[in-house]
Amino acid sequence: MVMPTRLHHFIPAWIWEGIFRAVNKQLLVAVKTALWAAGLAPLLRLLFKGIWSGLGANPIEFITLSTGTWALVLLLATLAITPLRRITGLNWLVRLRRLTGLFAFFYGCLHFITYIWLDKFFDISDMVRDVVKRPFITAGFLAFSCMIPLAATSNTRAMRRLGKKWQVLHRLTYFSAAAAVIHFWWKVKADIREPAFYAIALAALLVSRLIFRQSQGS
Repeated sequence: MVMPTRLHHFIPAWIWEGIFRAVNKQLLVAVKTALWAAGLAPLLRLLFKGIWSGLGANPIEFITLSTGTWALVLLLATLAITPLRRITGLNWLVRLRRLTGLFAFFYGCLHFITYIWLDKFFDISDMVRDVVKRPFITAGFLAFSCMIPLAATSNTRAMRRLGKKWQVLHRLTYFSAAAAVIHFWWKVKADIREPAFYAIALAALLVSRLIFRQSQGS
């Protein structure tokens, strides 16, 4: 039981630091691998169901709902990483934020492509009428439009070039998530339990952010 303590006295600190750094690196690789697998799982599920005729009576509706839901879930997961890091003290969690956000954008793109291709067949005039006359479509377009600059500036080069403006720009993530929740809520109309759950999750994330900012200011 006392062996680790004795070893600590005989092994230089820089060796311990190297060991911990190597362990953390391996852990990060394992977590990123799991994140890649989790991020691609919904797409593989759709492909599997498509091959085996498991998309139901309305395949377009199934694909639209699935891709949109995963875009929202991953967007909320991206927002949850920072408060989770603050609570756990695991700073390496920040390195998962970019990948999670890009997966959210990926499913947002699939959701948008399903709408303009499979649903509207690239009929621009019909899509414009949808945006103007159907509020939930307007909210969806706003959510997706906000995700575009977020994805485009998610790289290190953009962070360096924008400086402090980068953090201001990436507050759009909250606006995008809010618009996505509204889009989902207005879409389902009757059974609002699932969008309500996402709304509560987003509200909790916003409250945690406000509490942290107030604690920093005090």
